[in-house]
Amino acid sequence: MSYLKTKKYTYIGEKMLALAKDLFPLNRSIMGPDIRNSFQKFIEINPEFIPIKFSSGSQVFDWQIPKEWIIRDAYIEHEDGKRFAEFKKCNLHIMGYSTPINKVISKSELIKKIHTIENYPSAIPYVTSYYKKDWAFCLSYQELKNLPEGNYRVFIDSEHKKGELSLIEAVIPGKSDKELFFSSYLCHPSLANNELSGPVLLNELLNYVKTLKQRKYTYRFVILPETIGSVAYLSKRLSLLKKKMITGFNLSCVGDERSYSHIESRNGNNLADKALKAALQGLNNVVRYSFLERGSDERQYCSPGIDLPLCTFCRTKFGKYKEYHTSNDNFDVVTQNGLIGSYKVIKNIIDAFEIGLFPSVNYFCEPQLGKRNLYPNTSTLYSGRHPAQTRMDILAYSDSVNSIFDIVEKTEIKLENVIDEIEILKKEKLIKTKFL
Repeated sequence: MSYLKTKKYTYIGEKMLALAKDLFPLNRSIMGPDIRNSFQKFIEINPEFIPIKFSSGSQVFDWQIPKEWIIRDAYIEHEDGKRFAEFKKCNLHIMGYSTPINKVISKSELIKKIHTIENYPSAIPYVTSYYKKDWAFCLSYQELKNLPEGNYRVFIDSEHKKGELSLIEAVIPGKSDKELFFSSYLCHPSLANNELSGPVLLNELLNYVKTLKQRKYTYRFVILPETIGSVAYLSKRLSLLKKKMITGFNLSCVGDERSYSHIESRNGNNLADKALKAALQGLNNVVRYSFLERGSDERQYCSPGIDLPLCTFCRTKFGKYKEYHTSNDNFDVVTQNGLIGSYKVIKNIIDAFEIGLFPSVNYFCEPQLGKRNLYPNTSTLYSGRHPAQTRMDILAYSDSVNSIFDIVEKTEIKLENVIDEIEILKKEKLIKTKFL
């Protein structure tokens, strides 16, 4: 990779990481002031993002938009005045959507209302109860074991009120109204990988698409609260997406460096599945999961009757890394290099669509590459795969029927390299490409 390209990726990684760190302290939930404040930061960066709102009580398919949750303070106070589980020190200490309370209870009663993870004793778990009125606190197992005997005051200053569920959507038009779709969620508090890596990657992909001078396709980007947000969004946009969307990707947990993961669509063979499989070719520690192991908004986008051509991309899949849904999902997990790796994967997919997904050779038989300085003119013995064989293999499958993603699968050449070769071959007028 050239020095300039490396420097550019480093800059992009720095931007994504800085935005994630800026958003990290906010106490987001599916509804309320801090998710709106988080959305506003994205709107300030990319004014193309437009809010879409749904009022509390609105029916969206089989769901109903709940009330907003506002939390001002919460803590547990021992009878000697020492406080534990202080919300203002860590917003994971309070179960999301907890109802207000201010009373004194015994330690035995208190322990029943504390969530912890015994086999991960240093971590504070992330717990919510959106649709059942309840209250609870979250502590590390170490803190729980050190609670002194005695009585405790439990205090939660919160309220639930009618409000609005918000999400943001940006549409970047191209020559065709056929769309590539990208979705991520923004509804958790201070969780770096599970919460923030997806939206900051999506935001940077939007920035990249805006730099494409002659976009062939239209691009739609949406950031929303997980589950209820995608259900609400589909209730409003389903007919449009069915008509225009040719492929899409849900982005979740894309900030670590441990692996690359593909959560398949319901049938596992749509265009998004093929694209992501190709984009992950040749990378280290690639894991594929069936739809039976779904867990994010692919549950809605790929559900029966919806069946949008979408799959989910992660680095390490949600629930498969020990820090998931705990206070240890921080910037030791999410790294600049992890975000850059994810950016390259999706950028390569975009580039494949923009260069023309179906290449076809312009000549019968193999074209004469030597006269174009694309193949050595001197025949010599060569041990192993000849460097120019990559080019020849791509030409061999450029028949207007095989897509770029099919070529990657057949040749096992990395998607980025196939795209680079197609650019060279198009420049030499050896192939042409067609679009969907």
